[in-house]
Amino acid sequence: MSRLSLERLSKRFGTSVAVDELDLTIQQGELVALLGPSGCGKTTTLRMVAGFLPPTSGRVLFDAEDVTRQPAYKRATGMVFQSYALFPHMTAADNVGFGLEMRGLNAAECKARIDEALKLVRLPHLADRLPRQLSGGQQQRVALARALVINPRIFLLDEPLSNLDAKLRSEVRLEIRALQQRLGLTTLMVTHDREEALTMADRLVVMEGGRVRQIGTPQQLYDTPKDAFVADFVGRCNILSGRRESEVQFRTDSGLALPVDSMADECKDADAFALRPERITLLTGGTDGVQGRLKAVTYMGPQTEYVVAVGEETLVVIRQTPGAGEPLAALKPEDTVSLQWDRRAPRLVPQTSA
Repeated sequence: MSRLSLERLSKRFGTSVAVDELDLTIQQGELVALLGPSGCGKTTTLRMVAGFLPPTSGRVLFDAEDVTRQPAYKRATGMVFQSYALFPHMTAADNVGFGLEMRGLNAAECKARIDEALKLVRLPHLADRLPRQLSGGQQQRVALARALVINPRIFLLDEPLSNLDAKLRSEVRLEIRALQQRLGLTTLMVTHDREEALTMADRLVVMEGGRVRQIGTPQQLYDTPKDAFVADFVGRCNILSGRRESEVQFRTDSGLALPVDSMADECKDADAFALRPERITLLTGGTDGVQGRLKAVTYMGPQTEYVVAVGEETLVVIRQTPGAGEPLAALKPEDTVSLQWDRRAPRLVPQTSA
């Protein structure tokens, strides 16, 4: 496995800038996820690393080797595509071994490596099946085996779970992460699914409009986002525009006063109040805290979501689903409620970062 370095990597299509001077280093054995909305440049970045797209400027390095102008077949990257891209007329074993044949390995070595790769993904018993005879999860494992069998220097995942149903997605997510860690694969993954990124990646790169908005561990980006875009994209978040009025109070544009605490690392140009829904305590009755009116209650199994109108603003609260005898269980729309939170819980951030 190699270390992957991207230096001022850019891609333009005519006057449109898809990726704008991206700098990123992925250490050997690390899994980094590119996260962002459609059109933010994450897939374009992955394709430049794979060698499918030439960059307009900048460099791609595997360890100290500059591979920017190398064709894809010389880079020894293993890529798992969103659509799996399996050959329909080939068996699982033949699909896995296709890359080995293209590299001119003899039949005996090919068979040994195919068998080993299929064992890694727990599919040796399905080696003779065609793709149409496999489930979606099994096809995904064949695609993984095909990428791994060549002993790639860099492992690339392009929305690897998007075609799976929710339950299978969760299972395969854990399997890919366990395999990546066990083999020490240097991995770059593209996803727009924040849960996928938060649970699989060592670090996240949040992108928008071809630019990096923030790089950090999942916890860093969730707990200390640099701006409102990152706060909202990395997880559910209440974001209200306004300004800090004092060390202990933020006033929204609509005039609502909200309790906060001063933070030494806070941006001086902060004009947004960001508070995670699970950091809010919801109480019935009483006059302490911020008073509001319940607008909606949504049961979500182990959790329940409450939408609360506070003046002209709306706050979402997520709490553990109450038992039948608890006060929150009797709440219904139009009830008056009180909201409380630790003053250190909100983040005051700019709407956009420089």
